[in-house]
Amino acid sequence: MTSLYKRKRLTVITIVYWFLLSYIVTALIFWFLSLMKQNDQMAEYRLLQLKKDDPDYLTKVAEIEAEQKGKVFQYIGEGSTFMLLILVGAVFVYRATRKQIRLNDQQQNFMMAITHELKTPIAIVKLNLETIQKRKLDEEQEKKLVVKAIGETNRLNDLCTNILLASQIDAGSYRLQKEALNLNELVYESAQYFKSGFARLQLEALPEEAVYIKGDPLLLQLALNNLIDNAIKYSGKEKMVLVQLSGEKTDAIIKVKDQGEGITNSEKARVFEKFYRKGSENTRNTKGTGLGLYLTKKIIKDHGGSIWVEDNAPSGCIFVVKLRTMTA
Repeated sequence: MTSLYKRKRLTVITIVYWFLLSYIVTALIFWFLSLMKQNDQMAEYRLLQLKKDDPDYLTKVAEIEAEQKGKVFQYIGEGSTFMLLILVGAVFVYRATRKQIRLNDQQQNFMMAITHELKTPIAIVKLNLETIQKRKLDEEQEKKLVVKAIGETNRLNDLCTNILLASQIDAGSYRLQKEALNLNELVYESAQYFKSGFARLQLEALPEEAVYIKGDPLLLQLALNNLIDNAIKYSGKEKMVLVQLSGEKTDAIIKVKDQGEGITNSEKARVFEKFYRKGSENTRNTKGTGLGLYLTKKIIKDHGGSIWVEDNAPSGCIFVVKLRTMTA
């Protein structure tokens, strides 16, 4: 219902905008034609005032006609300039307005998503603790509930970290704390972090020789966690998620492969936009806030690396991260 209202509102705004623009352009054309008509009338009136027996008659006629042509060029130049400025301004305002409306919609979707993302782990942790408190459970059952509660707490912590980091990065207040990092250890730790809650996460054999880069351990760990978490969410519980690390001569390549529905070519660039999520909050089944991939790209870019999306056969997608090694 809300999305329908938004579409109607945008349609009304667009119609009103183009109506006003058409009115302004029509008024400008009318102004130009009026000036041209007035110019012709003034030239004709001045010619009628001349006396044909005047020795300078032809000279004065030529001056009047030259002045008339000069006015024509002046009106054309001024009119064209005004028209160009109006059209350029109109396009700028129209694009800025649509961008702002889209951003407002994304921010509203973000607020809806963040509310859900915050309430869900809190509710699960509360339920698990109440179950332990009220019921007599054996040690194995209690352990499962505690592990699940810890997992949801970690998820809540990651969410808060994403939100805080997004705010700091946008404000330019976060400073990278770069140090020598063993990517083998970083990738292994991220894989182990998720493996307890997602058994179908598979980590390929790491390179025998450690791959070292210079970077911020907190940010790079968060970026990799975001990619793995994203792959798990879109793959579903029954499909495999694969994490790979390879070291080339000058670059380290990290690949996170999922077997979900995949990403269309038109969306591959947009998935890294802030707040962007496929579909609407009313129809979307996957969890998320639209910050994870946005932050990941910012982090990788700040480390001088690059990230992109490829298709995975037969289904799903592959997020590829390239970072410069310390030997480069």
